[in-house]
Amino acid sequence: MLAYILLFTFLGGIGSLAGSFFLLAKKQLTEVFADRLVSFAAGVLIATAFLDLLPEAQELDGESNIFLFALIGFVMFFLAERFLRLFHFHHGHGEKPTNLLILVGDGVHNFVDGVTIAVAFLTNMSLGITTSFAVAAHEIPQEIADMGVLLANGLTKTKALIYNFLSALTAISGALSAYFFADFIEKNIAIFLALAAGHFIYISASDLIPDLHEKIIEGKKVTQAAIFLLGIISVLIFTKIFEG
Repeated sequence: MLAYILLFTFLGGIGSLAGSFFLLAKKQLTEVFADRLVSFAAGVLIATAFLDLLPEAQELDGESNIFLFALIGFVMFFLAERFLRLFHFHHGHGEKPTNLLILVGDGVHNFVDGVTIAVAFLTNMSLGITTSFAVAAHEIPQEIADMGVLLANGLTKTKALIYNFLSALTAISGALSAYFFADFIEKNIAIFLALAAGHFIYISASDLIPDLHEKIIEGKKVTQAAIFLLGIISVLIFTKIFEG
């Protein structure tokens, strides 16, 4: 199981770094692609939370109030953003975050993503693959946005890529941490799944969807909505395929 956890965590990191490389080569095309991918990621994350993580948590532990732990997960990430300013989709709010803030925030976020992927695989293979898909979907536009800000803040292309790579490695650290504490996690797996669901709901509802409303592309409103729905449908299809 460790091999699958590391493989899918690594693939997610490579995907996000590929987006950063492409940004350096085709900036305008990449920015348009990233906007579309934000719509897709918003649908994937919220669908994964409601259609996969929460039902699985409820099935594993019908006695606990799973939705309370999902709410706790949501609030935890709200507090992290509110007081520590460690998240990424607010670069256009009149603020110019420092490079250190971006990299620390990116590292923390990647670490949590790694934990989330490991927890999902410790539950079952199907949930692990679907969750990895959700993580990759939101990591790519996020890393593209971060790369753009690092470059705008004066970092060279080489340094920005190196720092982004080092930040991506924290996902592996998160996955390994969760795996080596597997005994504890498996005893409370439903709670961890619910916390992960709260994490996904927060990112989608608080970061990605507001970002879509702020960056409405004229003549593409229907397209953005369609891509959002496509993200939801993709999770439905993934879930049915891997359940079978």
